[in-house]
Amino acid sequence: MGDISREEMKNTLRILVATDCHLGYLEKDEIRRHDSFQAFEEICSIAEQKQVDFLLLGGDLFHENKPSRSTLVKAIEILRHHCLNDKPVHFQVVSDQTINFPNTFGHVNYEDPHFNVGLPVFSIHGNHDDPAGVDNLSAVDILSACNLVNYFGKMVLGGSGVGQITICPILIKKGSTSVALYGLGNIRDERLNRMFQTPHAVQWMRPEAQEGCQVTDWFNILVLHQNRVKANPKNAINEHFLPRFLDFIVWGHEHECLVDPLEVPGMGFHITQPGSSVATSLIDGESKPKHVLLLEIKGNQYRPTKIPLTSVRPFEYTEIVLKDESDIDSNDQNSIIEHLDKVVQSLIEKSSKRAVNKSELKLPLVRIKVDYSGFMTINPQRFGQKYVGKVANPQDILIFSKASRKGRSDVKIDDSERLRPEELNQQNIEALVAENNLKMEILPVNDLDVALHNFVNKDDKMAFYSCVQYNLEETRSKISQDADPLKFEEEDLILKVGECLEDRVKERNTHSKKDMAFTSSIQSSKDLGSKSSTAVGSAVSFSDDEDTVKASGSKPTRGRKASSKAADDTPIKTSTRGRGRGRGRGTSSLKQTTLDASLGFRQSQS
Repeated sequence: MGDISREEMKNTLRILVATDCHLGYLEKDEIRRHDSFQAFEEICSIAEQKQVDFLLLGGDLFHENKPSRSTLVKAIEILRHHCLNDKPVHFQVVSDQTINFPNTFGHVNYEDPHFNVGLPVFSIHGNHDDPAGVDNLSAVDILSACNLVNYFGKMVLGGSGVGQITICPILIKKGSTSVALYGLGNIRDERLNRMFQTPHAVQWMRPEAQEGCQVTDWFNILVLHQNRVKANPKNAINEHFLPRFLDFIVWGHEHECLVDPLEVPGMGFHITQPGSSVATSLIDGESKPKHVLLLEIKGNQYRPTKIPLTSVRPFEYTEIVLKDESDIDSNDQNSIIEHLDKVVQSLIEKSSKRAVNKSELKLPLVRIKVDYSGFMTINPQRFGQKYVGKVANPQDILIFSKASRKGRSDVKIDDSERLRPEELNQQNIEALVAENNLKMEILPVNDLDVALHNFVNKDDKMAFYSCVQYNLEETRSKISQDADPLKFEEEDLILKVGECLEDRVKERNTHSKKDMAFTSSIQSSKDLGSKSSTAVGSAVSFSDDEDTVKASGSKPTRGRKASSKAADDTPIKTSTRGRGRGRGRGTSSLKQTTLDASLGFRQSQS
């Protein structure tokens, strides 16, 4: 802090960025149960030591969709310890907070006069702690209701077909620095992929230019939690889907630490991928040193500083090919075991030498990927018994694999994709029906698929009941609209039910699987969507793919240097609140326009 003058501090917004904390991971494991909490405690401590303006989390704060009481209590204790104090908050939120934080209170937490919040925390949800259930609530909503976290980026999927979302930024001002913080909580990758390729499906709100603050004066940050493009581009989000006016992107969900910001060619923005703070998969990507990012923003410039996490359990990973080792006899199992013992011992020693704090040396995680082509395997559990008390994962030190018969493919598949835990051993209802040549006569296959997904992944005990009730109501409504049911014979009713099923199947095919709900939350979502539409109905929209091209066809320029004067200056509702402890709570009458997938200027159709 000493190298930064006070005058510069007044105009520099300091943000600590972290993603994928996975609180509660392996909470029943006697050795590793505290790992996620210790890492999160260190992250909050770094935020205090560096005197950041706020902590920004990129999703998957919790590992489970319904975290245990123990996990919730520990998370609340850590946040209360570090976030509630009398330190002043030096930035202002000048956008309409009822849109940014659509909860009962509708304002940023440090403005609440009943709480002394010295370290604000802003977070989106990930795929592990995403909203679910009748009220569409996430575990992060609990922390938001406790006034410990500012939960944003929770989308209301409106419209028909693939759906429509409007992404509104939190507008933050500190001195002469203006930051627009966009949040996009996790949406199933296949659906969001289709939405980005559908005109008008994704709309971006931008602050309108006004005297003393032009559109290009805003530094635009996006926080999202999705797959990045890998072998299957439909199950990930391409960086080129994102609009060019963005300056900086925080990418959550990917656990490998690639914290140094990299520019995307042709797009102009930079991406940081902080990775997880706790290893949840024993793969090469997770063995890289863990970091968080200190982001300092002044005007349109930023300075990144990566900070290593020292409380993370050490993790050593290596790969060996048995046929390449000269001291192994393929017919002698003991020679294989002896060689593997030497490898494990060397990894343990290597971990001990790397340790920063020798007094608090943790048992390391050790993983050896063994290519045993042409050799016999050994029992991994029995092999690991001798390392109980020496490593943190004695039961799964070894993982055996065989080289493909056709040789290695030219397309390299990363281990993190091949071994992603939540995507293993998942079979859907549609596949089961197809395999057994069954014919569904009452319930659509897609609806059962959704119910199964919610029952297993989100622990929704009412998933199948809600599915049946929803389809019964739809069928009754359809029959009552078409004709007088009293005049139907029993056979006619059966035929009518079959016709209703066919209609519903056609309707479902226009939606993406696992993105429908069967409860009253549908209606409430539509109501919210209609209110949101009313709020932005008079805004101006233009292309997010060609956001730098003017309607007149003039030469395109860089998004942040281009002037985008709106045709309609109708302001969106802005906050006039002046609550809190007088620490810079002022607001301004900033206007916003929308940016969507259409080309040229036209009235918003959201």
